[in-house]
Amino acid sequence: MSNIASEGTTSAGPAPSPTQLAQKVAAEGIGTFALVFAGCGAIMVDAQTGSLGHLGVSLTFGLVVCVMICAVGHICGAHFNPAVTIAFASAGRFPWRQVPAYIAGQIGAALLASFLLRALLGPIARIGSTAPTIGLTSAFAVEVVITFFLMFVIISVATDSRAIGSTAGPAIGGTVALCALFAGPLTGASMNPARSLGPAIAAGDGTTLWLYLGAPIVGAVLGAAAYRAIRCDDDDNTSADGCC
Repeated sequence: MSNIASEGTTSAGPAPSPTQLAQKVAAEGIGTFALVFAGCGAIMVDAQTGSLGHLGVSLTFGLVVCVMICAVGHICGAHFNPAVTIAFASAGRFPWRQVPAYIAGQIGAALLASFLLRALLGPIARIGSTAPTIGLTSAFAVEVVITFFLMFVIISVATDSRAIGSTAGPAIGGTVALCALFAGPLTGASMNPARSLGPAIAAGDGTTLWLYLGAPIVGAVLGAAAYRAIRCDDDDNTSADGCC
């Protein structure tokens, strides 16, 4: 994962060829498919069997993010999330010209995974779609906050040379699991428009979908901006009090 910053998360360097961009988008699609298929599948399996529980579902989401970052992060940057892609671009760490292709790949993969889950398991647990159990204003705020922290961790381990690249998978996967553990019962802990959009369409219920399309983008952009604000440029500083 030491190359995650140079491979999908910086606007520097020449533009990829059409073949290279297709490879990156395919990698994004595979990672996003795995995220939705395993994570939402875990929700459906638990609803049917009761064998996983909330802890098991949360760990499934965190683990699949961790392993897919390790698998394809060096190819595409391992966003798996339109909000992350937009936030990287807003922070100048990803070229805007590639944003539409990345988001199309992420959403297409999420839809494919969701409809496959429906075909395999039936319309169980609304195909793992997200819905708030608290007021909409509070739910929006929760999604903004948890996505803020997710993006704050992502941009730190993915783009800062002082962070150890090999920790990206565990750090980001751990953040996903942590947020799912405490916020899952409140909002479903989406943090990802594609993760919510696919199951909502497959289940035919988009009642509160606007919340899960908007809040993660707001939170991710704020998280990226916050890290940019505190990041320092002294790459050679290794003192115990940090780089400031």
